[in-house]
Amino acid sequence: MRKIISKNDAMQLIKDGDVIGVAGFVGCGHPETLSATVEETYLQSGHPRDLTIMFSAGIGDGKDRGTNHFGHDGLVKRIIGGHYGLAPKLGKLVTENKVEAYNLPQGVLAHMFREAAGRKAGVLTKVGLGTYVDPRLEGGKLNAKTTENIVRVMEIEAEEWMYYKSIPLNVALIRGSTADEDGNVTMEREAVYNEAISIAQAAKANNGIVIVEVERIAANGTLDPKLVKVPGVVVDAIVIGDSDKFNQTFAEYYNPAYTGEVKIPVGSLPLIPLDERKIIARRAAMELVPNGRINLGIGVPEGVASVATEEGIGASMTLTVEGGAIGGIPAGGLSFGGSINAQAMVDHTYQFDFYDGGNLDLTCLGLAQVDPVGNVNVSKFGPRVIGCGGFINISQNAKKVVFCGTLTTGGLAIDFKEGKLIIVKEGKAKKFIPTVEQVTFSGLYAQSIEQPVLYVTERAVFRLTKNGIVLTEIAPGIDLQTQVLDQMECIVAVSPDLKLMDPRIFKDEPMGIAPEIMAK
Repeated sequence: MRKIISKNDAMQLIKDGDVIGVAGFVGCGHPETLSATVEETYLQSGHPRDLTIMFSAGIGDGKDRGTNHFGHDGLVKRIIGGHYGLAPKLGKLVTENKVEAYNLPQGVLAHMFREAAGRKAGVLTKVGLGTYVDPRLEGGKLNAKTTENIVRVMEIEAEEWMYYKSIPLNVALIRGSTADEDGNVTMEREAVYNEAISIAQAAKANNGIVIVEVERIAANGTLDPKLVKVPGVVVDAIVIGDSDKFNQTFAEYYNPAYTGEVKIPVGSLPLIPLDERKIIARRAAMELVPNGRINLGIGVPEGVASVATEEGIGASMTLTVEGGAIGGIPAGGLSFGGSINAQAMVDHTYQFDFYDGGNLDLTCLGLAQVDPVGNVNVSKFGPRVIGCGGFINISQNAKKVVFCGTLTTGGLAIDFKEGKLIIVKEGKAKKFIPTVEQVTFSGLYAQSIEQPVLYVTERAVFRLTKNGIVLTEIAPGIDLQTQVLDQMECIVAVSPDLKLMDPRIFKDEPMGIAPEIMAK
């Protein structure tokens, strides 16, 4: 029982200036009690302070939970994170220039934990070349206060590589479901495993402290060793999480379909209504391939899974999520990270090995800004820092990329009539612009590796060519000049073989595309 301590006693193990690795994927697998207690302790005593926090996936609810607990001036001095969009309190510190801050690709950060665990020098990868993480652009730095270069380009055997140096940890804050008295940790009630073992081992490799938050305690010798995800030999302290904070995700207390405890009938899941998001998802779904290995991003791309189910082709492909789920149907919103009826679950680090290894046949990702050379920005808008998450790893390494988003935004309203699209009200902001604010996806890099890339909107489809993006399809009922070209702030080529988007996309009934997909 010597390792089981109170949450307040656990705080005494964290010292001023420590470098802390924090686990979590949105709300999945995040030690919410520990993070909240760090905040409470700092506000009461002023300590610990001047922390560096490092996390791979975005962790938060867009308000107060997750890494938002660290969003206090003085509590942190440096942030190295994969995504900030759900942690506005951290974003505020960044934009106000009160902390040093970096945004690196999610998969790279997961691998940095693993490399630090083995006392390796760092991660060598092509992920990030040509994007804002490339030190020839921004080096992943988010504000003027951030000056140290932690990323550099290296040439090895006449090829360019990105080198991300390892960051030694002093403290690991991770979560599991059950721990025995020796600190062996299982994760049978978790929606994802994250990279908990890598964070823990990284801390131990630097003579640091590993603190684990769990839901319950078991007697020694009662846990199945095959289910232990973090062995007790790397665990220093166990804290039982507060009952009001120990949710499986930030949206659900516990969903047994995320753990494989039960299988939900796919037909019971609600279908999405016919709107601009479904139109885009339907056109993107037409790019699916039978027996394909697919990744879907958060937001509009999530709808592709629902469309595939509605069209009866969901079972013929394997959907994956960065957090480690393989197969099933990815969850959305604040449960993003988990998957309903998954076939398998692997650690976060190994999922990105799979992605970086070029094993995805297709990925559907969001778009916020696009420029004529095919660059995409989803990570920064004015002073607002969102971050890339797994976007860079996935988009650079998938065999084919489909970016999904509306042509304009901010008040866009549409309708349908007899298989035609009607623009009722145009969006105030245009997404296709001369220069993106930040290069999250490099069109030039994609061209250099001859990667097929589509940009799907509700009214037009574009393809990336060696000369930049070209308009190839337009929705029935849409005027090319006034409703497409005039709604773009940049000039793009129009294909001489401009086609109409399939009218089935715009009818409120199943499209019946299963035979076409399965014949590919």
